[in-house]
Amino acid sequence: MAKTSDVPKFGQLSGLKVLSTGTVVAQPFAAMLMAEAGATVIHVESAVAPDTCRAIRYAWNQEHRNELTMALNIPTPEGKEIFLKLIRWADIWMESSKGGTYAKWGLTDEVLWKENPKLVIVHVSGFGQEGDPNYVSRASYDAIGQAFGGYMFINGMPEPNPPMRAVPYTCDYVTALNACWAALAAYINVQKTGKGESIDIAQFEMMMKIQLHYPMTYFQDGEVIPRFGNADPKFAGYSAYKCKDGNYVFIGLVGGGPMKRGLPLIGLENDPDFPPGMQLALRGTPAGTKLDEAIQRFCDQHTAEEVDKIFLEAEVPCSIILNVQMAEKNPHYIAREVFTEWEDPQYGKVKGVNTVPRFKKNPSKIWRGAPLYGMDNDDLLREFGYSDEKIEELYQKGVLKAGKGCH
Repeated sequence: MAKTSDVPKFGQLSGLKVLSTGTVVAQPFAAMLMAEAGATVIHVESAVAPDTCRAIRYAWNQEHRNELTMALNIPTPEGKEIFLKLIRWADIWMESSKGGTYAKWGLTDEVLWKENPKLVIVHVSGFGQEGDPNYVSRASYDAIGQAFGGYMFINGMPEPNPPMRAVPYTCDYVTALNACWAALAAYINVQKTGKGESIDIAQFEMMMKIQLHYPMTYFQDGEVIPRFGNADPKFAGYSAYKCKDGNYVFIGLVGGGPMKRGLPLIGLENDPDFPPGMQLALRGTPAGTKLDEAIQRFCDQHTAEEVDKIFLEAEVPCSIILNVQMAEKNPHYIAREVFTEWEDPQYGKVKGVNTVPRFKKNPSKIWRGAPLYGMDNDDLLREFGYSDEKIEELYQKGVLKAGKGCH
């Protein structure tokens, strides 16, 4: 169990107070990133049911480190009272729910700003807080955001294969990263103006935002770019290739330098379709087809490690497509300490992904494993002025809840 004063001082965000009341990934990951950078984060789960993330083995343990936790039934009268105390405490409040959920509970932005005029509010939802009412009220998951945002359509192998969602939870993570930077941008502005801000983040918009030239290609040229699988839609020689040992590499044989150095490796240095100074080969052209076929023949004759070594020695961008078992043994992963161990309340010593990105002067760190359900209820509520008798009464009413051994 812990209270806010137990959070050590470290990192870029030491002293920042963040209240997180979202579920699963799309918003909570943003709060966890802040916690790893030193912010004091209180993550509130529903007292009706634990966060769904807890049902995915090890997901909670990886993604809720450094947080304090409370299991609270916010819509109840007593729950609202506690929630507003937390709002008065917080610099940033982040939530994820169907659009308008908190407003239906009487907890509009304006109500919260009366309690805390400097509060930064981040609403994360599938379809936004405003817009067509038939969409705003829709529930969403990661794959729904990818589908409605047009991202799923462009991922997967070409027709007649179906579109494919990008895993794991790409939409949720992109949404969370945007929630994180937007919240901090607003917080910086609050320091200048003294006035709070409300941010409306819709999952589907985040997916449409990260499609590079795809939307403009349609609007300017009327072309809907189809799926190309691992291959680039325009350039040959930029794809995944299976090697002799069954492993895969991704090769980027594009650009003047890589083409000049790479063509001799695959026997195309004197081919008339590849004149000196050629920058790239386009898909669907004779040169493009010839390039992909030559790369595949080369890979058929070599293991993934051999291909990786030969291409990199020629300064042609290449990488073995790693799984986590391969990554753990990779010398660069080891040198950068991408994986680390920490103490987890549920499993004891565990190993997972370290804190990234890296800060030289005020580094992030892991000071606490992900807390058990409702683990900090008592300590936090005492800190906010509640007596042991009142806390017990809130448990009896179902306003608070905790897992076995927490209360």
